[in-house]
Amino acid sequence: MDFIPLAILIGALLLIVCVLSSQLAFRLGAPLLLVFLGLGLLVGEDGLGIVFDDLQAAYLIGSVALAVILFESGFETPMRSYRIAAWPAITAATLGVILTAAVVGLVARWLLGLSWLEALLIGAVVSSTDAAAVFFLLRIGGITVRERVRSTLEIESGTNDPMAIFLTVALVELIASGASDISWPILLTFAQQMGVGAVTGIIGGLLIPFASNRLNLEAGLYAVLSLSSALLIFGAASVVDGSGFLAVYIAGLLAGNSRMRGTAMLKRFHDGITWLAQIIMFLTLGLLATPSQFPAVILPALILAAVLMFVARPVAIWLCLLPYRFSGNEITFVAWVGLRGAVSILLAIVPALGGLTVAQKLFDVVFLIVLLSLLVQGWTIRPTARWLGLIVPRRPGPDNRMEIELPGQAVYELVAYTIAENSPVSSGRRLPRWARPALIARGNEILSVHTARGLRAGDQVYLFTTPSQVPLLDKLFGPTPEITQDDRAFFGDLVLNPDVTIGTLAETYGLPLSIRQRDMTLKGLFEQEFPQPEVGDRLRLGSVEVVVRSVAGADIQSVGLFLEPTGLTAPRLKLFQSPADLWRGLRRAGAKLRHRIWTRLHR
Repeated sequence: MDFIPLAILIGALLLIVCVLSSQLAFRLGAPLLLVFLGLGLLVGEDGLGIVFDDLQAAYLIGSVALAVILFESGFETPMRSYRIAAWPAITAATLGVILTAAVVGLVARWLLGLSWLEALLIGAVVSSTDAAAVFFLLRIGGITVRERVRSTLEIESGTNDPMAIFLTVALVELIASGASDISWPILLTFAQQMGVGAVTGIIGGLLIPFASNRLNLEAGLYAVLSLSSALLIFGAASVVDGSGFLAVYIAGLLAGNSRMRGTAMLKRFHDGITWLAQIIMFLTLGLLATPSQFPAVILPALILAAVLMFVARPVAIWLCLLPYRFSGNEITFVAWVGLRGAVSILLAIVPALGGLTVAQKLFDVVFLIVLLSLLVQGWTIRPTARWLGLIVPRRPGPDNRMEIELPGQAVYELVAYTIAENSPVSSGRRLPRWARPALIARGNEILSVHTARGLRAGDQVYLFTTPSQVPLLDKLFGPTPEITQDDRAFFGDLVLNPDVTIGTLAETYGLPLSIRQRDMTLKGLFEQEFPQPEVGDRLRLGSVEVVVRSVAGADIQSVGLFLEPTGLTAPRLKLFQSPADLWRGLRRAGAKLRHRIWTRLHR
């Protein structure tokens, strides 16, 4: 019984050391995951003497941790990334993995004197990039590159693990059965695993938000439901001979891009649990290694690592991405960000579980390849991006976003912005009503919009908003050019005379309205809703939206019309009060549809 508290003490100390070491890693620019792996080696058998050689437990811990990491990777990936880079990324995640494994296997056969299947097994084990390492460097490391390049890397790193896992398991089974070559039934097995995994992931990804939005649970239980659902999807897909890793990634992708209760809280929870999974996985795999055995394979491992980084990965990526019109510098960067990590070490356990005689040599070689990849590639990604001219300015956006739970279907967020030096607001632009902050942090002071006496660069502002407003707030508070009257996002698609009557507008756009409002002008409608109209004030009129474009004194000079409402928090005016009014509106719906078609054709 004395062992249990000691194990808890040592485990907690290791976690705390990993967390604290992150500060040192950031200062030195070292890949943080390399630090975690190094700490595992430091306290292992050849370090402080902790002996851990349970392969089954290591594989179980690594599989669960990888499932959590992949779910979070999908959860954090916006669907627009797939619209930008789906095909090149998936090509690199499938064909690229096969090509990488083939080139490394060819060299491994000559270098280590292995059979073809054993040599290809080494290639398969190191063929996939590590999602944890890539996501950490791109998202946490602050490396800002073009969105298409970034999306390609993120999608590839999240989707290439299933292919590498399938190749590894299939080759281990072939070698264990005494086969000498690859048979066609493997392709059917691959199709089954990917197909079952994809279907399971889609079903699970749709059920998670469905259940979350309909169950009335304690706030903290939604995170537990999300995590347990991810592991359930992983286990269910694996039990029915599907790819659990593909299933859990797809489920995270669909759930993260759905409207769910407490999405912001779930993202924070999954971010924290993913850090824990990464630390535990890297520590466990570091403990499993025996550095005293490395000298026997260090030379072939160095050669294979060089082949992987400078030949196999670049050749595979160039062949995969050339048809998609990436520039040479972009393809070079994608090839260089092929970091190997815990996935490769985890897959290196599979040959030992399968009872292969080359298992220990393969594990040691792969471990050294991963160390070299993290050291060489991980430490040089930022300088490489700068050398290739791919670093771009950080996109404007809020410093922080927190979803606010409200009754009904209303979705609001508390967002925080630091006002940029050359933003429209810091240049003296008057804020519209819907963009006025609730609080302003200036140094150590907390001010209201009334006591701040204007906003300054460096102020941190907090305001409540809808998600659809955020792109417009980015323009106000971020480092963007001055907003002009030509900005359709702010001032609408068309310019109207404020003396236009509601009746005329309703006839033109097929809006239902009450008889009492027919002769009221747009100017009168704004003055009725806002005693002192200001630039940016908005009103929703049925299916369109109007905005005050310019004001002279207290007099409205022009009004903008949005043919497709922006979803801002504009007051909704009830324009029909009887079935007859509604019927008249329905008759005009055809006219509105014709106008929209005409507008789209002539934009």
